[in-house]
Amino acid sequence: MRRVEFTRRRLLGITGGAAVFGLGGAIGQLTAGDPPPVRNPRATDGDRDHEPKWEKQLTLTVGPKKADLVGSDDKVIQAAVDYLCRLGGGTVKLLPGTFTLRNAVSLASRIRILGSGPETIVTKIPSETIQLSEDSDWYDQEITLAKPGSFRVGDGIVLRAKNPHDGSNIVIKRTLIARSGNRFKLDGGLRKNLWLSGKPSCSSLFPLFTSERTSDVAIEDLTLDGNRKNNENLNGNYAGCIFLQDCNRYQIRRVEARNYNGDGISFQICHDVLVEACHCHDNSDLGVHPGSGSQRPIIRNNRLVRNNLGLFWCWGVKFGLAEKNQIDANRSYGISIGHNDTDNVIRNNTITGSGKVGILFRDDSRGRDFWANRNRIENNRVENSGDKDGIAIDIQGRTKDITITGNQLLETRKPMNRVGVRISSNAQRIRLDKNAINGFAHAIQDQRTTSS
Repeated sequence: MRRVEFTRRRLLGITGGAAVFGLGGAIGQLTAGDPPPVRNPRATDGDRDHEPKWEKQLTLTVGPKKADLVGSDDKVIQAAVDYLCRLGGGTVKLLPGTFTLRNAVSLASRIRILGSGPETIVTKIPSETIQLSEDSDWYDQEITLAKPGSFRVGDGIVLRAKNPHDGSNIVIKRTLIARSGNRFKLDGGLRKNLWLSGKPSCSSLFPLFTSERTSDVAIEDLTLDGNRKNNENLNGNYAGCIFLQDCNRYQIRRVEARNYNGDGISFQICHDVLVEACHCHDNSDLGVHPGSGSQRPIIRNNRLVRNNLGLFWCWGVKFGLAEKNQIDANRSYGISIGHNDTDNVIRNNTITGSGKVGILFRDDSRGRDFWANRNRIENNRVENSGDKDGIAIDIQGRTKDITITGNQLLETRKPMNRVGVRISSNAQRIRLDKNAINGFAHAIQDQRTTSS
């Protein structure tokens, strides 16, 4: 499996400029069909793939005082992002202080968000939920609340209801942009029917940092706090301390993502995302959530602690790498991998104190072949998983072509009915090699050999 490693020079726009690729070798050494290398790149209009590495580029400081832009809310951070976006990119430097948001900060391409370490804290207001008092049709761009509450123009909201046609859940994220009494105009049309029969509501819920269809962004050196005890849950398909949708080439480094009533870091259909040296803890749902269809994620050197689930590979996450993470005391699973999550490597992680299972290969029988096939589990330490029936590694369903090698599976409590590796009766081609499995009632429980 060929991997492309991230570096600062690989990331476009980490300081507002473009990447410089290290292309070496003489033209005479190129193989047939290769273009000549770019040796002395120049700034050429429209060419962001090959540009000089500039010594200094534009940085805007943002903080409660003595900054280029003074303030401590979402509007001042958003103003800095938008200013740099107009100029093609740059760095937003968040100074020490607490920034309390009433709406998500929407990131733009080729922007670097750089905090000042733990002294930079980004959090949000407590959430409030109010029912709608009037029907709104799918083509409307307004809602009417039963009472005004504390909502303001500029607030980020989520609208939730039951679909009046089929009973499914409706979730719509919008911003309030105008107001007359209890009536609010939205920044975009509803595109769904919010009828009173579906019990529609409006809640002040949103991610802290978010983006759609952007690329080449870095978020580094700050703390994101979701104010969990004062906020309702919003699941990781819509929000988190960081929530990305259809984005490419993001680097998230040395970020503490904590206390969100939902996920810590979630990205959906996002490719070449690096999450490195982050601390995701005490989130009600998932610590890190490489979401549906995300290709080539790298999850490295993170601490994922006391979430409901540490690392969750969603649907169709492929060619990813999770290595050297410390995954501890997550209430259900340390790592969960399933629906079409293929060709990934999970290695050199320490997974301890999981509430149910250390590493779970989920069962998904809704399609012909929806299992997490062709994955490699290598040199991990998995210790003290689950209650009396806990399992270190659980391979469910028709999962196939899995290599589990060089792992240490440990149980330091009483063996009870605990299992080192459980293999479903329908699993195929599961290779176990050079694993040390100690302290369990059953080192390997292979249901293929006991089923009729």
